[in-house]
Amino acid sequence: MSTKVADHVLRRLREWGVEHVFGYPGDGINGLLAAWGRAENEPRFVQSRHEEMSAFQAVGYAKFSGRLGVCAATSGPGAIHLLNGLYDAKLDHVPVLAIVGQTHRTAMGGSYQQEVDLHTLYKDVASDFVETVTVPEQLPNVLDRAIRTAYARRCPTAVIIPGDVQELDYAPPTHEFKMVPSSLDRGSWTAVPSDDSVRRAAEILNSGDKVAILVGQGAAGARAEVERIAELLGAGVAKALLGKDVLSDELPYVTGSIGLLGTRPSYELMRDCDTLLTIGSSFPYSQFLPEFGQARGIQIDIDPHMIGMRYPYEVNLVGDAKATLERLIPLIEEGRGREWYDTVCDNVTRWREVMERRAGLDADPINPEYVARALDPLLPDNAIVASDSGSAANWYARHLTMRPGMRGSLSGTLATMGCGVPYVIGAKFAHPDRPAIALVGDGAMQMNGMAELITAAKYRHLWEDPRLVIAVFNNHDLNQVTWELRAMGGAPSFLPSQELPDVQYAAFARSLGLTGIRVEKPEDVEAAWRAALEADGPAVVEFLTDPAVPPIPPHATWDQMEATAASVLKGDADRGSVVKRGFKAKVQEFLPGREKK
Repeated sequence: MSTKVADHVLRRLREWGVEHVFGYPGDGINGLLAAWGRAENEPRFVQSRHEEMSAFQAVGYAKFSGRLGVCAATSGPGAIHLLNGLYDAKLDHVPVLAIVGQTHRTAMGGSYQQEVDLHTLYKDVASDFVETVTVPEQLPNVLDRAIRTAYARRCPTAVIIPGDVQELDYAPPTHEFKMVPSSLDRGSWTAVPSDDSVRRAAEILNSGDKVAILVGQGAAGARAEVERIAELLGAGVAKALLGKDVLSDELPYVTGSIGLLGTRPSYELMRDCDTLLTIGSSFPYSQFLPEFGQARGIQIDIDPHMIGMRYPYEVNLVGDAKATLERLIPLIEEGRGREWYDTVCDNVTRWREVMERRAGLDADPINPEYVARALDPLLPDNAIVASDSGSAANWYARHLTMRPGMRGSLSGTLATMGCGVPYVIGAKFAHPDRPAIALVGDGAMQMNGMAELITAAKYRHLWEDPRLVIAVFNNHDLNQVTWELRAMGGAPSFLPSQELPDVQYAAFARSLGLTGIRVEKPEDVEAAWRAALEADGPAVVEFLTDPAVPPIPPHATWDQMEATAASVLKGDADRGSVVKRGFKAKVQEFLPGREKK
């Protein structure tokens, strides 16, 4: 039997080492689906409940494996549904390939059913590479270049294949005019900055007395080097949320996350430093970086397109974080004073005490900070943790201690709802031998998380480690937006938009044959976490949490708290609880710390 174009697509994916394709069927990819049958499902077709979830699963797979994530969808509506997940990949710089069907060539331009101008649709999200295959000889170059570009530029790319082209006999490009041959190997390479720029960076760092380091996901391969340069400089290290798992939070000088969801010591680190070294991060919120003119700055980033635009850096080192630090570290002077280092460590210690006290505050019925705090010591050392967007991300950012070997991520730049559950499903296919945990709000769970529990139930038998825990913070409120209304908009909560129906998430999980636990009292929180982590398959643990517990920004002042309270008192339905919880949480920062022994 002749090899069809669709057969060659799957063969080429296998040759690139692709083991999974996350997708949803439709007649626009019927040729590919038939080829999957002939290929005995290699690479494995992972069926989601919705194409957007397929894209998110591909993103989660890529984030937690470092390999290419691949998703597939039919023409028209299927291709449209992929967009949100692909934008998540674009904004967080993740290699993902979308393979998309299209109407037959004979119908294109004829306003045919499900015909969408996919080049126009994808020209932004897949701006680095999007192409339509119209003849078999074109396929190898288009597919190889899409994969190579996704890896090299850490971005989503798209290959569009009309339905009739999928079913044509495959013919490779020939040695002729206007034929483009192709090859598989993408090789390995390392970019490094010039010796002169490294020397200038070292001079700036050596002149600093109060050095702050900010790391993002681009520093993930340079853990040892980041630790070494921090110790030489006596620096504190703050982490962008996408870099939460770059360094262990057990290190005394690691101040935790930065930004609105960040920590007080990270805010103080940036407020008081005189030198800033940013490694592998494009953290966009300059108001959380040092005042302009306060600190001398150096940035290290592998992407020249993304460097030098978040702060007025004096030296921009374009290069791989590990290779660049290896060249920079020998030029750093040892033996600098420890007063700044001690201050940073003291601030971290005090903040941990504050967060412990906040988690211990009473709430009705359960304090969400306590839910995250109770999980922290129970996390396995090889756990993969994903947070959805929303107030749950605050507790993920502030209460979970990343230890060596752990992984964590979220939708860092797009901050889209609904990514948490598909992220950890993608993670389980990347690492079937590791436990995965998602922290999800009830809004995100209602949006699409419940449907993806069906996907988890469908594939649970493939995972060597059965643990997949979905924690739902059930507070009947779109809580992050509610607090943004109060704190930023100066308006009380608008119930018609913010209030959510109470859904029995644990009961729904049990209806699928999964473990489902509903927790209504704080004394049951720890036992519920333990039961979920000991379950013999996917588990949903639903915590009834208090929506009045505030996600207080690290820079919040008493005046800002009073302004928020004033807006709440204009007519917020939960105004009494909100004011009470908010001030009780804020006052924890002003209580005396524990005496040092």
